[in-house]
Amino acid sequence: MCTAITLQSMQKENFFGRTMDFSYPIEPGLYVIPKNYQWNSLISTKKYIDDYSFICIGQETDGMFGIFDGVNERGFAAAVLYFEGYADYDLPIKDNEPIASLDFLHYILGRCGSVNDLKALLENIGIVGVPDPVTQRAAPLHWIATDRSGKSVVIEQTETGLEVIDNPIGVMANSPDFHWHMTNLRNYTDVSITQQKEVHWGNVSLTPFSQGGGTRHLPGGFTSPERFARTAFLKTHAQVPESRSEAVMTCFHIMNSVFIPKGIVQTDRGTYDYTKYVAFMNTNTCEYYFKTYENNQIITASLWDYCMHGTQPIFLGSIVHPLNI
Repeated sequence: MCTAITLQSMQKENFFGRTMDFSYPIEPGLYVIPKNYQWNSLISTKKYIDDYSFICIGQETDGMFGIFDGVNERGFAAAVLYFEGYADYDLPIKDNEPIASLDFLHYILGRCGSVNDLKALLENIGIVGVPDPVTQRAAPLHWIATDRSGKSVVIEQTETGLEVIDNPIGVMANSPDFHWHMTNLRNYTDVSITQQKEVHWGNVSLTPFSQGGGTRHLPGGFTSPERFARTAFLKTHAQVPESRSEAVMTCFHIMNSVFIPKGIVQTDRGTYDYTKYVAFMNTNTCEYYFKTYENNQIITASLWDYCMHGTQPIFLGSIVHPLNI
């Protein structure tokens, strides 16, 4: 369970972020990956070399490095979300290059400077499922990406193949697929930021109790369709922030509507699915802003604060506790 959005300020700075909602124990950390870093594929002997440096939140477990979200030096940003029941890794690869599902986010952050670069890159690859050490299975995944222009796309590999879908609303959640979520928004055409002052049922005059009557039909639960619809409405109707600081706060205020407290959503395994962290990236400045379930203070980190001439990743520390940045 995760939700992601893009948001542009009046200054045309594009912000991108997500909630990380998960029912498994994870220990996310902040990393800086340098340009020209060489790393190994999880499914072959092939080695990759990153064209761009990037800052990201991820986790290294049992020698496997999984990235959850990040932004690179060109302002290209992306995140991975769960896609239960729809992701399909059993498709024939044919002549396309196979990329492990756990490698995919690293692969595109290290190679793409824009959404257009991503579209060109994905014409010749196929995604192969790889079990991860946390869930012990090939987690069903899909991805959202954006760049400094504000363009956004969703990447989904289903039984119909690998598809890169333009995302005009800049919102993403979990299953069903993105096309379904966009169609589902038609169920909420009556939701509004305004309300009628008075209506009449025959000779009876009815007035609202207070403000907010136009949002009464906005869904309030934590299912993926409800989170998608609620976030899409808030993101598209909130006042466009004028400054960088106002944009950061607007992003976090929107995500407060889908923040899941521990204990509200219980899985069939008896565990709780809750919001581990909320993170946003400024694609223009390559800055991270994040807060965790344990610490509501917004912590910042910038890609440019760290030397870009090294050859190995820099681990800045766990984000579960305040970092000394």
